[in-house]
Amino acid sequence: MLGLLVIIVVSWVLLRVIEKKNIEVLGIIPYPKRVAQIGLGMLFMMLLCLLWIVIETFVLNVDWQLNKDINYALIFDAFVYHVRSALTEDLVFRGAILYILINRIGAQWAILISAIIFGVYHVFSYGMTSESFIAIAYVIFITGFTGYVWAYTFHKTKSIMLGLGFHIGYNFLMTMFYESNPYGQLVFQELSKTTLIDWDLLFYLLAKGLFPSIVTLLFVKYIIKSKYKFFGIEQINRDENATN
Repeated sequence: MLGLLVIIVVSWVLLRVIEKKNIEVLGIIPYPKRVAQIGLGMLFMMLLCLLWIVIETFVLNVDWQLNKDINYALIFDAFVYHVRSALTEDLVFRGAILYILINRIGAQWAILISAIIFGVYHVFSYGMTSESFIAIAYVIFITGFTGYVWAYTFHKTKSIMLGLGFHIGYNFLMTMFYESNPYGQLVFQELSKTTLIDWDLLFYLLAKGLFPSIVTLLFVKYIIKSKYKFFGIEQINRDENATN
């Protein structure tokens, strides 16, 4: 919690000193519409991840086992943990620094730089520095593309909230099914599945890694262009287009 507070303070200082702006430009103040954006992001991503799990179950003949004694207190702890970790990462990679870069070098380059750094960061956070070049390149590419989509979301919605919802929804839902540190397999355990090798494995891993981000990017583009209002997102972008 102390680390998160430090990041918020540093973000406030950077924005005040460099851009002469308040931290509100990150869209971080939890107004009702922005809280709803988090909920929208979480719901969309959790449904998307469930869809992929269903696809994976049929493709790989996965045998799942429901845990006999589900620890709901542990699930709540996992949720709180993922809210904190996602907010921390989003403030670092899609917060004040990204906002400043967008204003200084343009959105295209700023989003790309944010994505690359986010991908490289996961090599260290996953403890993969001693792994093969191919494994490291895969992690940078997949997590980097995810970071690109979430940075794009921040830029287009003028708020950290929708991307934060995506982030929380993905991490939290995955802990229900898969092994993860410090929380994992909270509801289901994978007993067996078909083992893929060589090109089949490569294509499968690319599909698994890219599927959520590609669909999320399409979803974000849709809600931005849609005639329907999604918790204030459409109005934000209309105002921006009118200004430009």
